[in-house]
Amino acid sequence: MKILISNDDGIYAPGIRALYQAVRDLGEIDVVAPIAEQSAVGHAITLSNPIKTNRVYNGGEFFGHAVGGTPADSVKLAVCALLDHRPDLIVSGINLGPNAGISVIYSGTVSAATEGTILGIPSMAISINSFKNPCWDTAAVVARRLALMIQQHGLPEDTLLNVNVPNLPLDQIKGYAVTRMGRSRFVEVFDRRTDPRGNVYYWMDGALEQLGDTEQTDLDALENGYVSMTPIWFDLTNQKALPDLRKWNLDA
Repeated sequence: MKILISNDDGIYAPGIRALYQAVRDLGEIDVVAPIAEQSAVGHAITLSNPIKTNRVYNGGEFFGHAVGGTPADSVKLAVCALLDHRPDLIVSGINLGPNAGISVIYSGTVSAATEGTILGIPSMAISINSFKNPCWDTAAVVARRLALMIQQHGLPEDTLLNVNVPNLPLDQIKGYAVTRMGRSRFVEVFDRRTDPRGNVYYWMDGALEQLGDTEQTDLDALENGYVSMTPIWFDLTNQKALPDLRKWNLDA
């Protein structure tokens, strides 16, 4: 199996190293990831600037390509230019912090997997439900298991798998849940500050607010100690809204 690994935390992040160690014996592994953190950039791509790359070494051995761009850039560049073969699977992560609920929209981690899916390659994004003291080993085991499942069963057309792992020791994980994306939004707070030269700037903070029914959602699974597996595709059409819009009389 040929596996391409990417992320949005950057090629030097501990999560991508944990992922690499977990799957390195499954086949031919390539690492192509942003040179620096690109969290919450969504599916941004670089159009007006050149994209530079550097070879990264770990302990004297070649580890992968660092890309001066976004997660989506990294996957595009890997598949279309850097690699001399087409990956069988793309895995993005392991992300520090969850990508559940509305976070999916903003996530560079998910967007790397989305780009792989757009290119017709089975793809998975994997994140850990914590920003502090992450249990990398647990998420790494989950990533390996699911990589083997995708190799065996594949994924539906135009669909990526978004995985979120509770920040627990492996023996405390209750199981795996197939979930839907939870309805939620961020409630932002902007802290107004002033720099030493008198210039005003703002520092954004906030919290995730759940909306409506949470049963069988990614947020609910994480809260109850289950690995969340959400199939996602990139057709953003609200099918339920089409009949109402077709009733608009725009010729009047």
